[in-house]
Amino acid sequence: MNPLWTLTATEIAALVRGRQVSAREVASAALARLDAVNPAINAVVACRPGEVLAAADATDARIAAGGDPGPLAGVPVTIKVNIDQKGHATTNGLRANRDLVADGNSPVVDNLRVAGATILGRTNTPAFSMRWFTDNQLHGRTLNPRDASVTPGGSSGGAAAAVAAGIGPIAHGNDIGGSLRYPAYACGVHGLRPTPGRIAAFNGTAPTEPSIGAQLMSVQGPIARCMSDLRLALAAMSAPDARDPWWVPAPLGGPDFPRRAALCVRPDGLETEPEVEAALRAASARLVDDGWQVDEVDALPPLREMVSLQLILMFGGDDIRAVRSAVYREGDPGAINTIERVVSKLKDGPSLADVSSAFRLRAAALRKWLQYLETWPAVLMPVSSRPPLPQDFDLQGLHNGNLTSEAQLTQVSLPVLGLPALAVAVRDPEKIPSGVQVVASRFREDILLAAGHSITGQDTPILPVTPFDA
Repeated sequence: MNPLWTLTATEIAALVRGRQVSAREVASAALARLDAVNPAINAVVACRPGEVLAAADATDARIAAGGDPGPLAGVPVTIKVNIDQKGHATTNGLRANRDLVADGNSPVVDNLRVAGATILGRTNTPAFSMRWFTDNQLHGRTLNPRDASVTPGGSSGGAAAAVAAGIGPIAHGNDIGGSLRYPAYACGVHGLRPTPGRIAAFNGTAPTEPSIGAQLMSVQGPIARCMSDLRLALAAMSAPDARDPWWVPAPLGGPDFPRRAALCVRPDGLETEPEVEAALRAASARLVDDGWQVDEVDALPPLREMVSLQLILMFGGDDIRAVRSAVYREGDPGAINTIERVVSKLKDGPSLADVSSAFRLRAAALRKWLQYLETWPAVLMPVSSRPPLPQDFDLQGLHNGNLTSEAQLTQVSLPVLGLPALAVAVRDPEKIPSGVQVVASRFREDILLAAGHSITGQDTPILPVTPFDA
């Protein structure tokens, strides 16, 4: 048998359920892998081995008593530090939140535990979870295990780096404007942004209810090294929870669909770089080889105009000056740079008329997208127009900041529409990781996973990488 930390979640759960290995053996292997590689990349910023082994022992005891250990029996899973886990600080990468200890779990954590997962540790995020690079003054910088010179992505950079390095086969992440998809892309793994309402979420530590934009666009989702594990994690995380009034009891599988996809290399005039275009064409070829019809198109329904709506909805109803003050109190350079860019675009913040207009424009754009997706159930497009960016690229002058924002056009625009999306790694071991993005209609994550299965060559798992200094 290969080392336990190299196995997929699907393989681990089958072995534990079949009593071929114990959940404690799996947890011990994961802890050993964490000790071996995490010091080099700083992906996991909190781990309590005693809690990890106790959770694994509880799974083994359930199996010994003849009980059902759950579909994720003994699978090590990491949790991002911006959601609640009982007894742990929900830091969100902030020194100000170092003592913000949760007295209960987010629904995401509860659902993973009920499914049998072993919570392994908590992963890093940029301050306020609002940057494409994972660094903060509380936990420090996370490095990409494939190449320390490029970003691991943000804001779920710790989550993606952990999966890529073999610290657990599944990681929890979240996404309001690319925070799950971009780290998966940068670290050469897969990341699923589900439809809003698919996975219940709630943070009891939050001082107020989420903003309009967060309620409309923020989602929780999994990062993994194969489609089967994404499917397994999605099913576990999607269980109902009354604490989230937006949760929708939608089935995980929809009606049969024609295996037809649209390929758009340069949506809304995006200046897609050659390496990214090559990945898109390789993915398209794999879809065709697996029986999909792929039609290349020059244009898609609106994306670019959604970018300005994202900011309006994100800060609508909130005092942008108060947000800016909180950022300056924290003093994080990356967060300050980000909020100043927002302030330069929004000035004193969106008015009620701005927010009302944004909802009207969103409805019109979404209608066009839903009609388009009836013809092409899947749309293939870039995750980013550029390969993963060098560390701190956004801080190196206004020009680089503008290039960073432009490259992420598709990531920022899709959440406004409420559409699910999948970042699929397209591997080339001789180069920086690359990948593609697949988009489908609402609650059709099954279409995304089917396309991902075809692109990855019948779901061949990505092998974990040992980081440079480990």
